[in-house]
Amino acid sequence: MAITTVNPYSGERISDYREEDIDTLRRKVAGIRKEQQEWRRHIDDRISYLKSVLRPNMVRREMDIARQMTIEMGKPISQSLAEVKKCEALVDYAIENFARFLEPEQVNTNEGERTYIRFDPLGVVLLVMPWNYPLWQVFRAAIPAMISGNGVLLKHASIVIGTSVLIEEVMSSPVFRSAVISGRNTLDLMKSVDGVSFTGSTDVGARIAQAAGQEMKKAVLELGGSDPFIVLSSANLDDAAAKATFGRLQNGGQSCIASKRFIVHEAVFDEFHEKLREQFSSVVVGDPMDEKTFLGPLSSSEQASTVRSQVEKLKSIGSVEQTGSFDGNIIAPTIATTEARYEEEVFGPVAVMKKFSTPAEAVALANETPFGLGSSIWGEPSEAESLVPEIDAGMVFINKIVASDPRVPFGGVKKSGLGRELSRYGLLEFTNIKTTWIRGRD
Repeated sequence: MAITTVNPYSGERISDYREEDIDTLRRKVAGIRKEQQEWRRHIDDRISYLKSVLRPNMVRREMDIARQMTIEMGKPISQSLAEVKKCEALVDYAIENFARFLEPEQVNTNEGERTYIRFDPLGVVLLVMPWNYPLWQVFRAAIPAMISGNGVLLKHASIVIGTSVLIEEVMSSPVFRSAVISGRNTLDLMKSVDGVSFTGSTDVGARIAQAAGQEMKKAVLELGGSDPFIVLSSANLDDAAAKATFGRLQNGGQSCIASKRFIVHEAVFDEFHEKLREQFSSVVVGDPMDEKTFLGPLSSSEQASTVRSQVEKLKSIGSVEQTGSFDGNIIAPTIATTEARYEEEVFGPVAVMKKFSTPAEAVALANETPFGLGSSIWGEPSEAESLVPEIDAGMVFINKIVASDPRVPFGGVKKSGLGRELSRYGLLEFTNIKTTWIRGRD
């Protein structure tokens, strides 16, 4: 069976890829596992690989990777290139810090002559990754898993298979392989691997978690989000509106941590609304290969259809303003205002606005979703920080849009997932945290 990739802007077929059968993939896992036995032995060799192989390959192929992402899923080329450079920064952070993070942790137990905690690799980790950040999502899962001593098999989203193949070339390592496989066969691999990292929808994540649980395999799940963007009366409205535009519209609004629900104090609601409308209207929309474009097409006709249906639903429960026309897979920046409860995650350039009058009401509106990934609060810092303990989210940013950063853990609560990526916490997710207690002979 073939998997076909299509340019979401032009509608043209890009390429066809022959899907690999399960036996082929099991052989790939076996090959990775064999290579991983040597790979796991020396952290210095793994860090050397980052310095001498991966980092130079990334710099040499920057534009190749960026163009491939843009033609496959519609990300504006400037944002694709920024994504590649962000992955390079992650590699730099790993070079500087990961060996130190993996050092045995000494524990004073008094009774033991020597007691420490080791961080040993699990084996082979399956990555099931989405299309929205085709390189970053892979790197932020693969680099920690590999440098902690594991091998990796990547099952990428079908619409970015070309990017997946290119990633394998850039990785240039026998412990990293890409799989050409559709989602329906992915669960069959669970018996063959030692852990799974999944980024995607909550429904699919639940099935991944169930399969991993049946096999007693470690799972890290980064799922959906419906992040609140809380604007206090003390906020700098010009700055908040500009950042809200970037946070909602970058990558076509197709991000789990995109600012999605704008919860605005009633005293500044109208002014913020007007500033947001002006910002949305000024965005350059069009051909994603044009460096001036900020908002390109959504990733597929199916995705565009889903967002159009959500906009129609929002019209039925509130008012909707579109700053342009819907053209093919391009969805114009849209602002919806409603007082009704709306729990769906909109994976597109649509801002949903609500008013609040008290801090308690702002918190209640922020928490009224089944998701709990990120959130941001805009206003006087101490006032904003006072709300942090009450927000049900894995990440809270004050006067900054939510972002993933190699230095801090990334992940959520509720239906936004399990486990963490990035930082030392993410690095240790696919390790055997092994207690070692040594007592001398009597």
